[in-house]
Amino acid sequence: MGVFVNINVDVSAANCVPLSQALLVGTPVSTISLNQLLAAFETWTLDSQDRYVVFRDVHGIIAARNNAQLDLAHQTADIVAPDGMPLVWALRAAGDGPVYRVCGPDVLPAVCQHGLSRGWRHYFYGGAEGVADLLAEALVKKYPNLKIAGTQCPPFRPLTPEEDEIACAKIRAAAPDFVWVGLGTPKQEIWMGQNKGRCGGATMLGVGAAFDFHANLVRRAPSWMQRSGLEWAYRLFTEPKRLWKRYLVMAPIFVVLAAHEIIRRRW
Repeated sequence: MGVFVNINVDVSAANCVPLSQALLVGTPVSTISLNQLLAAFETWTLDSQDRYVVFRDVHGIIAARNNAQLDLAHQTADIVAPDGMPLVWALRAAGDGPVYRVCGPDVLPAVCQHGLSRGWRHYFYGGAEGVADLLAEALVKKYPNLKIAGTQCPPFRPLTPEEDEIACAKIRAAAPDFVWVGLGTPKQEIWMGQNKGRCGGATMLGVGAAFDFHANLVRRAPSWMQRSGLEWAYRLFTEPKRLWKRYLVMAPIFVVLAAHEIIRRRW
């Protein structure tokens, strides 16, 4: 069982304060704001080093306890942002200072807008057949000067090593600053961890459902539900067969484990 541990993480950004992490149920979660993330990206785009960001929720943290590849992807990620409000509440309760929800569907448009004047190039990898193209079209319509480096829609089956290298070669040839990965958990996190160093200096971000949301294929929960931590209820209502285990089984497990850690740390 993990415990909360404060770890200073310097992102080497002149305009970004050092970030910190807390080990929450075995997963290192960054106590980061959206502005800090954007500031880190400004520095990251100036070098040629591959990096990747995980947007983590309760389901992913509990799943990693029984999935060594997913756990390794968490441990080696450059940033693990708190995607779900339960993570934010747990970190706040543990006394980890200001903690904010930083979720993939919000970060995607924020980075697109922030990078317009900076010429940032975006690549979309994942989604069902044709979804990456629909996403790119929708974002260009919203941000007319957005630079699209390319799209790929890999098959749902596991790729062979040769196919994986071809996919990464296409990304390198396109020279993007950001690769948005929409393969779903845990596939996207594992893919990013395994292919770090093969994408030509790009920052990879596993944003999952953001592909469908911003391609206007799936309606997202109302803003008030997002702010109050009820987005999970909306998703469960709209996709009960796929998500019931995630929210009705894994969420209670997280509550018990996180509560135990909070008590151990504070008392």
